[in-house]
Amino acid sequence: MAKSSVLGYPRIGANREWKKALEAFWAGKTEEAVFQEQLREIRLNHLRKQRDKGIDLIPVNDFSYYDHVLDTATMFGIVPQRFAYKGGVVPLSLYYGIARGTKEATASEMTKWFNTNYHYIVPELDGATPELTENKPLAAYREAKEAFGIEGKPVILGPLTFLKLSKGYKPAETDAWLDRLLPLYVQVLRELANEGVQWVQIDEPILVTKLAADDLKRLKTIYETFSAAVPELNVILQTYFESVENYSEIVSLPVKGIGLDFVHGSAGNLSAIKQFGFPADKVLGAGVIDGRGIWKASLREKLALLDQLAGIVSSDRLIVQSSCSLLHVPVTVEQETKLSAELRGALAFADEKLNEIALLAKAVNSGASAVALELDQSERDVQALKQSEERNRKDIQKAVTEIASKQPERHSPFAARQATQQAKWQLPLFPTTTIGSFPQSAEVRKARQLWRKGEWNEKQYADFIRDQIDLWIKLQEEIGIDVLVHGEFERTDMVEFFGEKLAGFAFTQNGWVQSYGSRCVKPPVIYGDVAFEQPMTVEETKYAQSKTDRPVKGMLTGPITIMNWSFVRDDIPREQIAYQLAYALRQEVEALENAGIGMIQVDEPAVREGLPLKENEQAGYLAWAVKAFRMTTCTVQDTTQIHTHMCYCEFHDMIDSIEEMDADVISIETSRSHGELIHSFEINTYKLGIGLGVYDIHSPRVPQVAEMTNMIDRALQVLDPKLFWINPDCGLKTRGQEETVASLRNMVEATKIARAKHS
Repeated sequence: MAKSSVLGYPRIGANREWKKALEAFWAGKTEEAVFQEQLREIRLNHLRKQRDKGIDLIPVNDFSYYDHVLDTATMFGIVPQRFAYKGGVVPLSLYYGIARGTKEATASEMTKWFNTNYHYIVPELDGATPELTENKPLAAYREAKEAFGIEGKPVILGPLTFLKLSKGYKPAETDAWLDRLLPLYVQVLRELANEGVQWVQIDEPILVTKLAADDLKRLKTIYETFSAAVPELNVILQTYFESVENYSEIVSLPVKGIGLDFVHGSAGNLSAIKQFGFPADKVLGAGVIDGRGIWKASLREKLALLDQLAGIVSSDRLIVQSSCSLLHVPVTVEQETKLSAELRGALAFADEKLNEIALLAKAVNSGASAVALELDQSERDVQALKQSEERNRKDIQKAVTEIASKQPERHSPFAARQATQQAKWQLPLFPTTTIGSFPQSAEVRKARQLWRKGEWNEKQYADFIRDQIDLWIKLQEEIGIDVLVHGEFERTDMVEFFGEKLAGFAFTQNGWVQSYGSRCVKPPVIYGDVAFEQPMTVEETKYAQSKTDRPVKGMLTGPITIMNWSFVRDDIPREQIAYQLAYALRQEVEALENAGIGMIQVDEPAVREGLPLKENEQAGYLAWAVKAFRMTTCTVQDTTQIHTHMCYCEFHDMIDSIEEMDADVISIETSRSHGELIHSFEINTYKLGIGLGVYDIHSPRVPQVAEMTNMIDRALQVLDPKLFWINPDCGLKTRGQEETVASLRNMVEATKIARAKHS
């Protein structure tokens, strides 16, 4: 009999109970014992729900107090040296200090989890002496069994992936680090086996990327070691986000099961399994339900795929499961009562995916006739949205096709534009600016709530927003910022704001997902053809510019970021969605320019995260991503300065593409990665305007002038001073007013020091 399973369940709770508990604890409003009990109740509710939905193999240890990679590091006592860790169980204060920073020590680097919008805390191995501080998977297993009698499936991040995602060691030290970690992993697995655990899921998503021969040898060593140490334990080696590389080597490893993604890696994995077969002594975890998308599956299509697999793998060796953890989707559609019936009927969040998985497992075991009504309803729901007017706007499709057929180019090359812009703006050496947003205080959030509830009328809310703009224009002038921003007080989210004003978008009431830590986002849903309807940012930007003689940047979110930070339709290529967005945003850029705004920032922080994991697909993606950005910005005058911003991911392998975007100024995060990106510019020259973020806005600490001066000095060793800007590394929405003002004052002071050195 086939079994059902998921690879992980969302942590945040149906009403973001997890987020609220964390933030209350951080604020000192909740005692630690109370906090621990709150999180325990959330965990148990998740287990209960999966049990009641009929999931056979329920994951445990997928829950986290912040991040599962950080959990793995602290379980092994891997704590950055600057935190003066003395060994033993890592207390919550230290755990959260690593993630968020303290007054004494900076937080660890945070970066994207493969090609998703989830961020993990990067482990720092330098100087660490690993030890098993606590067996977290065992504690999670015991909790599930004691509470509900659930025979849980502990989830563990695999050693190869953990090492490849870590920093603070040289490539030549990889084997030495593996030698240190393997006994600790074995100890965890031995204790699980002694407890009577049946299945353990070891996640190795790194296997869908290209691995060197040495890494394949390490992989073999790892799993041969595990097999020899705990032969009685059923280990399922789990991959996701793409098809595996080196299929034959991976399926020959001495494990009891292999988990493959048959959604995002369907073509490659299906081809490999047909060509090479599947070992008769292993179970196949077939990830057929999309763990990253929100759309209902065509269950008849999924059942046909499972039938193909059943011709290779007998049903008693088949696990029907999600393609990856459900961490990446909202919890339930049940609360989405305001969506149209057509759209709501086509959605499946985490809880609905549990139903789909259980239903497919039942169909495999009992035949399609046993679930015929459900299969038919699934097909009707999928087709209803596909045939809707919103997905078939011929006017938009025709216009986008015509524009996309041409290569978008600015009127003049950068050097000519830069001279023209400097003549117009007369900016000082090392111009200072910020990324766009200023603190969204409780007062700002309350005002928006009053307006949305109808307790404030449009004029009351507009007057309030103008008061906030007045305040922060004055503060920026007093601090000494050169290029100002209006602060984005009218915006809830940098993607949601634009989606609310464009056709083709829908918005959920409670479709939250975790981005990093307690930071949750509610991605818009791009369900139809995207179209511009009316100016979206002109009113506030024009007002801000009227209050100062200094330039004020117009602020937009770029087409690739809107796409990558939304849940997008799956019936047309993502490239086509990007071009629709670019066409709509181009009209907004032109509206800003026509209103007299001469600097316009089109943020693209999410370009890198959309990069395909397969090397042979990356150049194609970058080509159309760059094209979409240029489609958005190419029609402006030479005197109009186009800015963009990118943050929190590895950029060293796409510097050329960033330059191809042809923005006049780009700002890039470097502070949390401690300036490592600067090394990229030591190897690759960059000829356009650039600002490397000089302090980390995600940490509550106020950075010292000396810290920023050191960052600036190193950057200026490899970048042209005449093209260098100074700015924070991201927007300041989540910070308080006092710390924001103090940090910016220090940034301006550091700028003055730099100007004195280079004048």
